[in-house]
Amino acid sequence: MTEAVIRNKPGMVSVKDMPVLQDGPPPGGFAPVRYARRIPNSGPSAMAIFLAAFGAFSYGMYQVGKGNKIRRALKEEKYASRRAILPLLQAEEDERFVKEWKKYLEYEAEVMKDVPGWKVGESVYNSGRWMPPASGELRPEVW
Repeated sequence: MTEAVIRNKPGMVSVKDMPVLQDGPPPGGFAPVRYARRIPNSGPSAMAIFLAAFGAFSYGMYQVGKGNKIRRALKEEKYASRRAILPLLQAEEDERFVKEWKKYLEYEAEVMKDVPGWKVGESVYNSGRWMPPASGELRPEVW
């Protein structure tokens, strides 16, 4: 399409002959431009979030406390059972020690029979205190 048809002015020779048509605001003006930050007011409030977090934390601490009580009771039960069976275990260990000690004294007597003045079973240390062997097993072949 030509300018003559668009502007309803036939026979224009130059663009300069065109009437000036300038855009302007619509009647009543433009709508105001929103430039402010608009945060939607959706979701729970800060107080609701705080109360929910506090409730969850409180419930968790309650569960931890319950678990601690149960764990403490199980631990006490375990210690009570160990205290109950300790005399039996100690008696068995004492019996085993006496048998091993007799074997050791027999071996010592056999090995040291040619040494004059050797007393079987007497300590070579002069502390005066009796100490059980630290190894838990009497092994003359290692000594």
